[in-house]
Amino acid sequence: MKRHTPSSTLTLLAAATLTVMSVGTAQAATPAGPTAVPSAIDSSKRVIRAVNSSTQAPSAAQAGNSATAPQVMPNTATAPSAPMSNAEPEPRLDVRVYQNPQVDLSSAGIDLRQGQLTNIPTPTASVSAVSYVDTVLIPQTRDGASGQLDVSLLDDFLTEVAPNVRHYPPNFPNRSQRYNTREKIKGFVEWIEQYATAPNASYEVLLRAAKLNGMARNLDLGSDYAIRASTYVAKAIDRQPNSAEANFLYGMMLTEGGGFKEGKKYLDKAVSLGYTEAEQSLAQSDLLSDRRDEALNRLRQLQQRMPNDKMIAQQVKLVEDGKYYIWDIPAPDINVKP
Repeated sequence: MKRHTPSSTLTLLAAATLTVMSVGTAQAATPAGPTAVPSAIDSSKRVIRAVNSSTQAPSAAQAGNSATAPQVMPNTATAPSAPMSNAEPEPRLDVRVYQNPQVDLSSAGIDLRQGQLTNIPTPTASVSAVSYVDTVLIPQTRDGASGQLDVSLLDDFLTEVAPNVRHYPPNFPNRSQRYNTREKIKGFVEWIEQYATAPNASYEVLLRAAKLNGMARNLDLGSDYAIRASTYVAKAIDRQPNSAEANFLYGMMLTEGGGFKEGKKYLDKAVSLGYTEAEQSLAQSDLLSDRRDEALNRLRQLQQRMPNDKMIAQQVKLVEDGKYYIWDIPAPDINVKP
C-alpha cells in the first residue's frame, strides 16, 4: 500500500475538516438500520458522524432521494495518488450529517438499573451511619427584607468545636483536628463576611461572625480576626443590649485579651442574665489578675450550685494545683472533616 507523507496526511485532515464545515446546513432523514446511530451532537442539534468507509458516494439518483438516505460528502480535495492496481483501495473519509427533528437523539441510552446488559450486574447502593443536622434559618438583615440565610452547617460546626477553641488556649486531641478546624473556620469566616459587613446586618449574623473570628483569634490566625471579632460583637450588643450571649462573648474576649476591667462589666451583665459560663470567665479574669483566692472561691460556689458539672470540678482542681488557665483541660475527641 502506498504510504502518505506527513504533509499529505495533514492536507487530507484539513480537507476533511473543511468538508465537515461545508455540510453544516445539510439535512436528511435518519437512515434505517444499526449503522445510523449518531456519534455526536452539537449546539445546533445537528448530529455529525465521521466514518471510515470504502463505499462510493451515492449516485445522482440516490442523492436526489434525500428522504431515504443521509447526505454523503466525499473528501475529494487533495486526494492521494491512485494506489497500485494490486493493492487494496485507500479508505476514504466520509462525513454524514443526520438531522431528524422528530427524534430527541440526546435522550438515547440504556438504563442499567433494568438489567438489560448481559453479564453486567445491576448497580446497587446503600447508605449507613445517616446523621441529620437541624435546619437553622436566620434573617440576613435587621429588617428581614433581604431574606434568610441557612446556617445549619455553620451552627453544627460551632457547637462541635466550641469546647476546643471557644476559649484561650485552644485544646485539641491531635494536630490533624486542630488543622482541620483552623481551615474550616477560615472558610466560614470568608463566607459570612459578605453579610456581616453590611450596614444593616442582623444580630444573628453579627453574633456568628463574632464567634468565628474569636475562634480564629484563639488559633493565632492574626490580629485582623481579633479586630473583626470585637467589632461584630459590639454591633450585636447594639442590636440587642440585653443579649446574655453577646455580653458574655464581648466580656470573654476582652478579659482573655488582657482587658480585665473593660471586660468585667460585660461579664457581670451576662451573669445577671443567667449565663453560667460568664462566671467561669470571671474566675479566669481573677486568676490572671493575681486574685487566685477570689477565682477559687467563685468556682467553688459555682460547683456547689452545679455539682454534676464535671468541667467546673476540673477547673477547681487546676486552680488548686497552681495553674493559671482554667480552660486548659483535656479536650473532647472531635472529628472535624477536612
